[in-house]
Amino acid sequence: RMEIRGHHLSIPVLQGGMGLGLSLGGLAGAVAACGGMGTISTADAGYQEPDFPTDPAGANLRALRREIGRAKELARGAGMVAVNAMVRTAVAAGVDAVVCGAGLPLELPALTQGKTAIAPIVSSPRAARLLLKTWDRKYQTTADFLVLEGSRAGGHLGFGEEALKEGTCPSLEDLLPGVLAETAPYAEKYGHPIPVFPAGGIWSGADMARLTRLGAAGVQLATRFIATWECDASQGYKDVLLEAREEDLAIIHSPVGMPGRAVRTPLIRRLEAGERLEPQWCAQCMQGCRPSEIPFCITHALIQAVKGNREEGLFFSGASVGLLDR
Repeated sequence: RMEIRGHHLSIPVLQGGMGLGLSLGGLAGAVAACGGMGTISTADAGYQEPDFPTDPAGANLRALRREIGRAKELARGAGMVAVNAMVRTAVAAGVDAVVCGAGLPLELPALTQGKTAIAPIVSSPRAARLLLKTWDRKYQTTADFLVLEGSRAGGHLGFGEEALKEGTCPSLEDLLPGVLAETAPYAEKYGHPIPVFPAGGIWSGADMARLTRLGAAGVQLATRFIATWECDASQGYKDVLLEAREEDLAIIHSPVGMPGRAVRTPLIRRLEAGERLEPQWCAQCMQGCRPSEIPFCITHALIQAVKGNREEGLFFSGASVGLLDR
């Protein structure tokens, strides 16, 4: 049993936030009800709202409030419900934790103002050091927990594209001791543990045991949750991952500016052949995005994936997808 900012986890498992539309209130609430931490992905959470094409920001905020309420109702006071962005709206809606990745969330404490648990997703001891040092110096606070995401995770990754393709990235076992060493002085200074949850390709209890013996507090799982009844994705999305094997995965260069791991579907093959898929509209999901220059629209591709469209969808997946068989 683990305590994080007044909340208790009876199972030390975090369900990773999976966007778009894979981990909404249904999956996150079900995981929390079991005593773990369920994470709602805020990436275009309002994609099903009627006004999403004309007011994506309003649709996303409205949907997020609804999904947090849904998850909390399903959880019935057990576990924790987290989100991975849209911080102010999530805090106002009563979320238990905010988990931020896809860059270094240096300003996160200012957005939560101590009202909810905060955790960065890091991919190296260096990133953990920079974040913890900045939060301590600038906000006189520290993380409530950390997610250490390794190179075998799905979606956007915090490693170099060439190293990912060549398989030369350090393992979680290599990275974990250094991250634990970075958290130790801040745990002592602020008088509470800073649990570290490794993520990326983790599948079994044996994987968890191996990492907890090295000092991890638990683990974060994502891909394995996709083939559950409770996952908010369509059956079409689940079928693509159920059929995939590790050799079917590709490292892509995302319009977000980071490499990512996804199933090699017709969309990926067209991009690998050098084709550019011109965006038809813009949801304004990224600051600085230039629709006239990007190779494809990630919002469109992720919406098509969650609907089960194999031709146009971008199906993110972790490296252990071959173990997903039912």
